[in-house]
Amino acid sequence: MLQFIAVLLVLWLALSIIGAVVEGLLWLLVVGVVLFVATAAYGWVKRNTRV
Repeated sequence: MLQFIAVLLVLWLALSIIGAVVEGLLWLLVVGVVLFVATAAYGWVKRNTRV
């Protein structure tokens, strides 16, 4: 499960970088950042619930 979350984080980071680099794709940067933060928070919660 954590590997899947790591893959998603890399994917969202790549989308954010593409959105920042390519002119006119600022919305992709915003979506990438929001998804990155949401996935990181979800992963953090799931990691802390394991005992």
